[in-house]
Amino acid sequence: MAQSINSTGDRVLVAIDIAKASNDVLVQLPDGRKRKFKVANKIRDYQDFVSYLKGLKAPCLIGFEATGNYHRPLAYYLGKEGFALRLISSLAAAKTREALYNSWDKNDPKDAQVILHMLKTGLSQVYCDPRIDSANELQELSKTYYQVSLRKVRVQHSIMTHYLPLYFPEAQKYFNSTRAEWFSSFMWRFPVPAAVTKYTREEFIAAAWDTAGRKVNKTAWLADFYDTATQSIGLPVSEDSEAVRMFRLVLRDHLDLCNMRQQIEQQADRYMANNEDYHRLQSIPGIGPITALTVLAETGDLRRFSHYRKFLKYCGLDLSTEQPGRFRGTSKLSKRGNCRLRLAFWLATTSAIRMRENTFRAKYEHYIRSNPDNKDLKRKAYTAGAAKMARVAYSLIKTGTDYRCFYESAIPSGKIPSPGAVEALLTS
Repeated sequence: MAQSINSTGDRVLVAIDIAKASNDVLVQLPDGRKRKFKVANKIRDYQDFVSYLKGLKAPCLIGFEATGNYHRPLAYYLGKEGFALRLISSLAAAKTREALYNSWDKNDPKDAQVILHMLKTGLSQVYCDPRIDSANELQELSKTYYQVSLRKVRVQHSIMTHYLPLYFPEAQKYFNSTRAEWFSSFMWRFPVPAAVTKYTREEFIAAAWDTAGRKVNKTAWLADFYDTATQSIGLPVSEDSEAVRMFRLVLRDHLDLCNMRQQIEQQADRYMANNEDYHRLQSIPGIGPITALTVLAETGDLRRFSHYRKFLKYCGLDLSTEQPGRFRGTSKLSKRGNCRLRLAFWLATTSAIRMRENTFRAKYEHYIRSNPDNKDLKRKAYTAGAAKMARVAYSLIKTGTDYRCFYESAIPSGKIPSPGAVEALLTS
């Protein structure tokens, strides 16, 4: 009986261990023979590699383990040529290598053997290239925003933990929002108490009026700031000292990063203006433009998941239980999925819970009803809310429907059946 063309026995299996300069390739032909060689990350080597594979006159199944972003150019080139690509999990490859060789020893030829073994046993995932699937632009917007936000937080921490404690400790109480760009501008203008007390109170209020942002009672606020500066315990440094110049340099960097983040938000909103999934996700309480962008950038098309449990597993919000023999351990989150998706849904859940009324807040309050002061129970409630938000996001995109507030109230039981809901005993 002829073997199916989809089985690995009729295919050429190609295992690639990705590296920065050159890639180790191990090819196994349908008759079992193997060939090893290297493919440098150069266009000429790519062309020769494709010509060799096409010359085999047999369907090829190519597997590789993602290494940074070094795999992207080769994967795109092979995908454009029509080859079937499989992605090997780094964690699965490490565990398989230890099982096969009974050692933690790692080298490129051995990794290629491990990848080939995982291809033969089917332990791989279908690779979706962002460039081919039109998700590359979304990913670049999302990842650039993430990197700019990280840089902004690092600079902000240096201001709050170094410069202000030294030169103006009392000013930290006026910083109450990470989106208060006016604070950087205000501190750049008045970085030390000496820059404030050189004026009289009335002169300072007039000089700082346009810099202080929007306040309900700006006169009282500026007067309070002036009084605080006169009683500051900060180190006495002059406004034209080198220390203050460095402080202003960091403040300018923080302000530039805030402006850069705002520009990326505006650019993303313009780019996604005609994307229905983007607007549909924002109808969910707690999900804003950046969270919606992150979800679409990290998952691509949510419709490719046939069931919401697969999407939860992709996010790392599925449950895992250790059960050796008769012992059954506690169920907890696997955390083996996409960490950025998990973070996005967690932050969206915390935002939704702070709102006045929605189903996520109701679920949180129901979860902690037995012991509202238990911090561990609150963490579990946030986790259950994040899993629910992921299921809702999946359902809206999959069915093409809009979000309906308190949909559970229209059901006789009062809640949506969710046998796969995360009700973990432990979340870490």
